[in-house]
Amino acid sequence: MSAAFQPPQADQVRAHCADLLSRLGPLAATPSPEFLTDFRSALGYLTSVAPEDAGPESIECLLLAVQYFYLSNAAHDGLQAASVALAHARRFGDRNLLRRTLSNAGVMLNETGNVPGATECLSEAISVAQSIANVGAESAAWNNLGLVLMGSAQYASAIECFKRAEGLARTGDYRSLGRAQSLANLALCAVNARDLKTGVRAAREAIEILNDPQDGNAAFVRVAVEAAYARLLLEIGETVHAREHCEVARHLTANFPTPRAEYASTITSGLIEVHGGHADVGMTRLKGALEHARRSIRSEVRDALSVCVAGYEAAGQPDMALLYLHELLKLNQEAKSAQVLMHHTEHLKQVENPTGLNDADIAIANHRGKLRTKLGSRELVRNRMLLLEQQSVAAELHDDTTGEHCYRVGRLASILGKEIGLEDDVCFLIDLAARLHDIGKLVVPDAILLKPGRLTPGEREIMETHTTAGADILAKSNVPQMHIAEEIARHHHERWDGNGYPTKLAGAAIPIAARVTALADVFDALTHKRPYKEAWKVSDALAEIKSLRGKQFDPELTDVFLRLVPQLQREHGDLDEFLAVEAKHSPFIKARKQIAEALKGSDPATTLFEARR
Repeated sequence: MSAAFQPPQADQVRAHCADLLSRLGPLAATPSPEFLTDFRSALGYLTSVAPEDAGPESIECLLLAVQYFYLSNAAHDGLQAASVALAHARRFGDRNLLRRTLSNAGVMLNETGNVPGATECLSEAISVAQSIANVGAESAAWNNLGLVLMGSAQYASAIECFKRAEGLARTGDYRSLGRAQSLANLALCAVNARDLKTGVRAAREAIEILNDPQDGNAAFVRVAVEAAYARLLLEIGETVHAREHCEVARHLTANFPTPRAEYASTITSGLIEVHGGHADVGMTRLKGALEHARRSIRSEVRDALSVCVAGYEAAGQPDMALLYLHELLKLNQEAKSAQVLMHHTEHLKQVENPTGLNDADIAIANHRGKLRTKLGSRELVRNRMLLLEQQSVAAELHDDTTGEHCYRVGRLASILGKEIGLEDDVCFLIDLAARLHDIGKLVVPDAILLKPGRLTPGEREIMETHTTAGADILAKSNVPQMHIAEEIARHHHERWDGNGYPTKLAGAAIPIAARVTALADVFDALTHKRPYKEAWKVSDALAEIKSLRGKQFDPELTDVFLRLVPQLQREHGDLDEFLAVEAKHSPFIKARKQIAEALKGSDPATTLFEARR
C-alpha cells in the first residue's frame, strides 16, 4: 500500500508559490489559451494546500489564477480559485487581502450566474474596505456591485452604486481611469434605464477624462462611453450627433482593436442605421455583432440578442423581434438553468461535507448526514434548499425590491394548508417549496419582465414558460423533498375552471400545494406595490379573490382563505411583518439591506431597495 499523501509544509508552499508567481505572473495580464493547462495545473496544486499551510503567497497565486481565468472566459475555474482564496484569506486575517478576495469572489460568482452570492461577497467587501479606510478599494467594490445589479436588470439600484463609486473615485485622482470606468458604466446603465439626463452627464464627464487615451484599457473605456453616448442620443432623436460619436468609437477601435471594442462599435453603428431609416443595413450589422459575440465573447451574446430584439422593434418588424426573443429564452433556459444547478450542487456538497474538517470529522459528519436524511431533518431540508431560495428571491426583484414576496407567499400558503388539515410536515414543506414558485422567471428575457405595457400574445407565451422552466430546474435539484416545489412551480397558474397554464388542469386535478400557493401568491401580489400598479387594500384584494371563487380558485379553499386572512390580521396586526419573518434570516436580503444603509445620505433621491407596500 502506498504511503498516504502528506501536504507540503508552509515553507515549501511559500517557495513553490514564489516560483508560480514569477513564471505565471507575466502571462495573466495578456491571457492566451495555450497557457490554460499551466494555470489549471497551478490551481490543482493550490487547492491541495492544507489551510494551515496557506499564506499570502498562495492567496496571491490564486488571485492571479482568477485574473487569468476571468480574462480567458474560463469562469468555473476562476470561481474555484476565488473560493479557495477566500477560504484561506478568512483564516489568514489580513483585512486588505480579505477585501481583495471578496471582490474577486463576487466578480466570479456574478460571472457564473450567482447574483445572490455575488451581492453578499461585494457587500462584505465594501464593509471591509470602509473598515480599513481604503477609498479606492471601496469605489471598485461599489462599481463591481453596480455591474452585478445591471446584469440582473436592476438598473435603478445599479445607477446608485455607480454614482457612489464615481463619487469615491473623485476624492482621489479626479481624472483617474477608475472614475472614468464608473462613469462609463453609469452611462451604459442609464441607456437601459432610459435615464437620459444621468446618462448624458456621465458620458460627457467620462469623455473629458479620457480625451486622449494612450493605452488599450483607456481606449476601450472611451469606446464604451462613446457607444453609450450615441445610444442615449438616439433616444432623443439626435441621429446625426449619435453617428459622430459612433465614428469616434470606430476610430479608436481601429487603433486599439479588441473583440469587445469591435462588438460595442458594431452594435452602436447598427442601431444608428436602424434609427436613421436604413433598417436592412442596420440589422445586418446587428446580426454581424451577434455572430461576433458568439465567436469571441460569449458573455455578450445575451446582450446582442436583446439589441437585435430592440432593433427589429424599432424597424417595425415585431415578428422578427419575437423570433430573437425565443432564441434569447432558449439561451437563458440552457445557460441560467445550468448555472443555478451548478451552484446548487456545490452548495449541497458544502451542506453534506463542510469544509475545514479533517478526515475523521468528515466521516462523522457524513454518518450524521445519512441519519438526518433518513429522519428528514427540517434543518437539513432548509439548508439544502437555501441556494435555490436565494435564486428565487433574485428572480422576483423586478417586481419586489424587498425580496420578501416569496417568504410571505410561502408562510401564508403553509398556514392555509394547516387550516384545511394538511399534516405539519407537509405544511413545513409547502412553506419552503412555495418560496421557489417563480424561480423560472430567471430564464425569461428582461425585455418581457420589464415591459411597462401589456404583453403581446407572443410575449405572453414566453412569459408563461417560467412555470415549466422553474419546475425543470427543481426536478434536477437532487433534493428528495423537492417534489412539492416542482408541483407548485409548474401548476401555480392553473385555474379551477381549466383555463390556466401550462397544462390546463382543472378542479381537483391541480395539486393541493399549487392551489394553496396560487391563493397566497395572488393575494400578496394584489396587496403590494409593483412597477405597474399600486398596492390594493386588503379588503379590495379579498373581494377580488371572492369574485374568482370557482373560476380561478378552488371554491372551498377560497372560503377558508377569506376567513383566514382577517383572522390573521386580528391576531398579528402587521400581516407583512408576521408573514415575512423568515426573510430576516436570508443572507441575500441582509446584504441588500446593508447596501441600502450604506447608500443612505449619499443622494437625497436615493430609493434603492425601498419597500413596495
